Amino acid sequence: MDSRRVVITGIGAVSCVGNDAQSLWDAVVNGRCGLGKVERFDLSAYRTQIAGEVKNFDPTLYMTEKEARRMDDFALYAIAAADEAMKNAGLPLDLRDGSVVNPDRVGVCIGSGIGGMRTLEKQCEVLLTKGPGRVSPFLIPMMISDMGSGSVSMRYGAKGPNFTAVSACASAAHSIGEAYRAVRSGDADMMITGGAEASVSRLGFAGFCSEKAMSQRNDDPLHASRPFDKDRDGFVMSEGAGILILEELEHAKRRGAAILAELVGYGATGDAYHITSPAPGGEGAARAFNMALHNAGLNPEQVDYVNAHGTSTTLNDMYETQALKSVFGDKVGSVAISSTKGTIGHALGAAGGLETIICALSIQHGIIPPTINYETPDPECDLDYTPNTAREKTVNVAVNTNLGFGGHNAALILKRFNG
Repeated sequence: MDSRRVVITGIGAVSCVGNDAQSLWDAVVNGRCGLGKVERFDLSAYRTQIAGEVKNFDPTLYMTEKEARRMDDFALYAIAAADEAMKNAGLPLDLRDGSVVNPDRVGVCIGSGIGGMRTLEKQCEVLLTKGPGRVSPFLIPMMISDMGSGSVSMRYGAKGPNFTAVSACASAAHSIGEAYRAVRSGDADMMITGGAEASVSRLGFAGFCSEKAMSQRNDDPLHASRPFDKDRDGFVMSEGAGILILEELEHAKRRGAAILAELVGYGATGDAYHITSPAPGGEGAARAFNMALHNAGLNPEQVDYVNAHGTSTTLNDMYETQALKSVFGDKVGSVAISSTKGTIGHALGAAGGLETIICALSIQHGIIPPTINYETPDPECDLDYTPNTAREKTVNVAVNTNLGFGGHNAALILKRFNG
């Protein structure tokens, strides 16, 4: 069964630059930054006061107000992006009659790094001020990280493999990789996959601020996220969802689906080193990259574009640069690299979903999105990061890499579909 080929037939996105995949692509290609002062609550007492918030999101476009109140925002973002991906793939939003696909063969795997933190925060306040009897009965199902997958499967009647990968900022990439394995092995014909995060909360901000992990350029949010730049001072948190439809090739052909790209490789490794810092030299990330290449049957010199994790933190960007040098050797100068987190910030457990969509669209359009805010070269980060301006280039093979707290590394390889 491992000879089964897996293709991408649908994409959908919710992000700080707009609530659909086209808005995401337009923003990253044109370097239109979606970061700004947080509007959802008062952060005047916090070190960091900027983020990439989802804006103008109306859940009643997808369900009743009553239904929406019983879901955390991360699950609502997952549903909105999944609806777009399903429609983009030419699929109905109800699979139960089996007229288009067999719902028993459609699975869901949507990652989330922190799940329903806003719900948890709100209900903790209720507990402390009003007592345990006033805590919502929906607290647990709204809070747990698997509910993005659960809610999406119930919405469409998808009864195949249904689970969630939770690996911090690698959650979406691992979810996509495991969904790829499910289709490739024959456990499913189609998987709805990606990541969703509603991370902009007072508690989340307090934790990351105490860690001093986020940028403190509060007066200049448009230039705060600057991957690989010498003056980077931390990541900028964002949120949203990136969802893809993965499908077995012959299954996609039979129903006449349009194919955006083929997913051909996946690598996952652990650093076994530190709770937050990547392993020195990026050796864990390099092993994940090499594993994905091996599984895809590709050589490094066949890679045209790398969408790097590129968080705009000191150690991540330096070690990721070293990892890329390890993988590509003296050919590293011929590969285009960029981090789109300068534009959309770091969506944590949703990052890999949004960035895999960007890789698919780079193949479709022949454009390398830029790394914006790259102004001062860092001697430790001395590669071609596609600074500030998009570049036209034929992209036959694109790689997305994501790294997570806890030493989690993931790499996904997409290839132009010919056939």
